[in-house]
Amino acid sequence: MTSPRLDRLTALLTGLMPRVDIGHSGAQAEPAVVPAAAADHLHVHLLVAGTVAFDTPAGRQTLEAPAIAVFRADQAHVLAPVSIDACRVFCAQAHFDGPAAPLLLDAFDVPLFLPMSAATADLTRTIALIDQEVGQPRCGSGVLLSRAGEILLIGLLRHLVANHVLPRGVLAGLGDPGLARVLVAVHARPAAPWSLEAMAETAGLSRSIFAERFRSSLGITPRRYLNGYRLTLARREITAGRGLKRAAQAAGYESPAALSRALSRTAAEAAAAAI
Repeated sequence: MTSPRLDRLTALLTGLMPRVDIGHSGAQAEPAVVPAAAADHLHVHLLVAGTVAFDTPAGRQTLEAPAIAVFRADQAHVLAPVSIDACRVFCAQAHFDGPAAPLLLDAFDVPLFLPMSAATADLTRTIALIDQEVGQPRCGSGVLLSRAGEILLIGLLRHLVANHVLPRGVLAGLGDPGLARVLVAVHARPAAPWSLEAMAETAGLSRSIFAERFRSSLGITPRRYLNGYRLTLARREITAGRGLKRAAQAAGYESPAALSRALSRTAAEAAAAAI
């Protein structure tokens, strides 16, 4: 009997709670300046027609349609059309309101420039739909493009995982079958008693191999990843007004006191790092 295919993204998307806001969509005749802001969302620029140059402090990158450029919000850039007469873009902001957001955003420490000429069929269809609506807006186009932006984000995440685009981070981990099983399980059941042994067993690896592969792929240890996810989850429970006890239960802490100590320790570390 064939084992069910692992869904590598649903648990992550649940933990991300993404929402997509559409910015400019249509012809791009003038340069667009995007200043640096807080690193709490992504700019996703889809080039559906023409040629665009992206100017950053590191230099200039030119893309021909179809292509996608992704910038974390703290990365200032200028979108400058090269082929003015035929340049069309679809610009969106991807916000993440869930506890997995910091884990994802940390991976986008440099801009991504992705040609889409060899994209998968589903991503190609989404790009074609956006191109059609951007080129010839019709009734309900705004709502359609909003939904298409959400689908584009999922397609983009699939592309990044399947093609191992990011060298480190949670998406890089999801590209490894063993690590993916662990990440999916941790995101789905963060309050479970996750020891290093339990995570290694889920991955189908020895403890030493699992720990090394996890650290190499994600850039942090399994315990630090788990603690970071749990702490962010607990903070969001508290912010939502659910109280320390419920936050501790949801995030897998033994008691409210244990959660309180973790919060105090993290605050002290952040204060020390700021000095």
